[in-house]
Amino acid sequence: MPLIAGNGPVADEYRGGVIAVGNFDGMHRGHQKVLALAAEQAKSLSAPLGVMTFEPHPRTFFRPDQPLFRLTPLDLKSDLMHAAGADYVFALDFNADLAGQEAEDFITGELLQRLGARHVVTGYDFHFGKGRKGSPDLIASMGAGLGFGSTVVEQVTDDDGLAPFSSSGIREALRRGEVRQAAEQLGYWWCVRGPVVQGDQRGRTIGFPTVNIEMSNDGHPANGIYACRVRCADTGESWNGAGYVGDRPTFDRKGVVLEVYLLDFEGDLYGRNLSVQFNSYIRPDHRYEGVEKLVAQMTADCAQIRQEIAALAADDPIAGYRLGAAQAAGTL
Repeated sequence: MPLIAGNGPVADEYRGGVIAVGNFDGMHRGHQKVLALAAEQAKSLSAPLGVMTFEPHPRTFFRPDQPLFRLTPLDLKSDLMHAAGADYVFALDFNADLAGQEAEDFITGELLQRLGARHVVTGYDFHFGKGRKGSPDLIASMGAGLGFGSTVVEQVTDDDGLAPFSSSGIREALRRGEVRQAAEQLGYWWCVRGPVVQGDQRGRTIGFPTVNIEMSNDGHPANGIYACRVRCADTGESWNGAGYVGDRPTFDRKGVVLEVYLLDFEGDLYGRNLSVQFNSYIRPDHRYEGVEKLVAQMTADCAQIRQEIAALAADDPIAGYRLGAAQAAGTL
């Protein structure tokens, strides 16, 4: 699926479609509802379905001194959008010019002239333009005069109709290690993707060699041990693993890392691109007095993780959602 980044022209084959617009960090079930309604419009109009998002996240632009825990970097977000039905993603550069653009000019310049939108779909709380003066109501009123339709998706809540889905709520759940709760809002298991990089190779000296994936220090889930499922994007191979997020207090190291001990695996994965799903929080991080106690605890952790993953293989509660099913099938 094409990912179009920047502020350049869009090829004719992607113009004249239905456009879902928003930040979509996390691509949670509320965001997926926006895409689902946009897909219905695209089908009725026999038009392509595009998604307009913004890079970097506007909050990062406006508050660079307050790091944002990004749930889905652009490449992952794009793949999630594709799995949810998008034909292409247009990642508009969020810069000073765009931040200072009047809301009316955004509608005529970006939605109409650049993308040739025939129909625009947004969430109820989408605001844009200088001073955030733009709103779904403005899109609807201007669209009626400019010749395109619009749809507003109201707040989407959980199955009980009580808790609304939100990116900020998912971030907080992950910070508490509540990965199941986060997954139920996301409709898939939250994951980190990236290449395997060189670590300090300490794990292999104690019988637990790990793969190391770079993780942004701007935000991360709770420090500790996780049951994980790991998939190699390059080969399609998958493994179960014991994931660790933390700063390795037993070894007095600083800086948060993501390390995964792959169960029943021997080999070298340096440079391979892996996706690490966080499926269960096993325990918090802890400083151990001596390597022997650490090894004993890791052995116990791996035994528990095998049980957790076996139960998940028998009954994955998240596989009932569209993106969760794609993960379970190994296509995402």
